[in-house]
Amino acid sequence: MSHGTTGRSGGLLVVLDADSTLIREEAIELLAEAAGSLEHVAAVTERAMRGELDFAASLRERVATLAGLPVTEVLAARARLTPTAGVEELIGGVHAAGGRIGVVSGGFHELLDPLAERLGLDFCRANRLDVEGDRLTGRVLGDIVDAEAKRRALEEWSAASGTPLTRTIAVGDGANDLRMLERAALGVAFCAKPVVRAQADVAIDRVDLSGVLALAGLRG
Repeated sequence: MSHGTTGRSGGLLVVLDADSTLIREEAIELLAEAAGSLEHVAAVTERAMRGELDFAASLRERVATLAGLPVTEVLAARARLTPTAGVEELIGGVHAAGGRIGVVSGGFHELLDPLAERLGLDFCRANRLDVEGDRLTGRVLGDIVDAEAKRRALEEWSAASGTPLTRTIAVGDGANDLRMLERAALGVAFCAKPVVRAQADVAIDRVDLSGVLALAGLRG
């Protein structure tokens, strides 16, 4: 990991993973539950987050099990998303300090966008589900948001914010987050898999995102 300063001076950019970080759920598992493929999808998700599978291939495999699922089930899953404790305090603290905060996810815009808007996040990037008529096709549109795409999002949002990479914090729990955690000045493993804890600069084990404020020098 790179070890830059994240003190009080200047702007700040915080980039969060979504599933099991910004939100408590693994969002694709909510869809898989409705599609009757939860057991398989949960097992593949767990292996991918431990770094045992290629993320893009594993996501396509999991999404394929959702073929034929009515779009109404996506709306139902969206209503079940639970923001992680402390996230509103974290967002408020970063904004009060003149910083920006975003979420980058291997999940889906269809689920995340309304939550990101409600929480007041500055940036949101995720995958998009392919739909025909009123049902999912089991495919993902465009390039997959994988580990490399997460790293690029951090760099692009840093540039867009006028915030140097030495003033960035990345927070995540799975192997798909490792490249952005390495690229940020401070990489935070949040209630994370062992592979992430081993490589991050610091770990938070309490399910409370407001703990990131102290790491950013925004709370004593």
